[in-house]
Amino acid sequence: MTPEGQWKRLYPVRFRHLKEENSFKRWDFIDFKYIRPPRDNRRESCRVFEDSIVIGKRLAPSKRAAFLNPLVLPSVKAAEERGDSLALIRPIEPRFSYKLKSSSDLKEERDSYKLAASQGSLLDDDLAALEPTPYEFKFRFKDAHVPHEYTNGDWEAHAMYYNERKRGRTVQETLDWMDHRFNDDYPKRGMLFAVGNLAKRPQTWQLLGVLRVDENLQGALAL
Repeated sequence: MTPEGQWKRLYPVRFRHLKEENSFKRWDFIDFKYIRPPRDNRRESCRVFEDSIVIGKRLAPSKRAAFLNPLVLPSVKAAEERGDSLALIRPIEPRFSYKLKSSSDLKEERDSYKLAASQGSLLDDDLAALEPTPYEFKFRFKDAHVPHEYTNGDWEAHAMYYNERKRGRTVQETLDWMDHRFNDDYPKRGMLFAVGNLAKRPQTWQLLGVLRVDENLQGALAL
């Protein structure tokens, strides 16, 4: 998102390969050079030159609600009607859930990482060796138009799982902690969903990010 409220979809960005001076985090403003991707006609998409990334200021928690809330759309359908491929939605009655992946699902996911790594301009050994999260995370929610059920594609949710496990929580303690975070804490304090569609199937939308942002303009906190 630019300071003017325009969406930018950045890829490929291999966070594990970024130099320290190029490694940005959520809520950081950045400058970068890019070209239009040849096989993606979504207007927000940018093919980024990773070495050109320059990190600027971080959006302060007290300014996040004022910055993002005016950009919230009532529904995915509203985004489609505008011709957008990215949107912010404030979910109605969101419900987070998790399910253990089958061994075949995990194998398919590992194979997809290896395939994506091999198709890059350089072989990405880190991506090929990446271990999928053993659980699938989903959200059921309503918008102003219809109910939805989306798999949570926000990598930070999967990072939350691994980080809590590294801190010594058991699997069940970690899942209970995430359940409380997404089903109690975030909905009470304010939560936004960043959603986006697929280049080859623009009618198919996904949940790309879960943001902790107040509904009012008193400030926002996030991961």
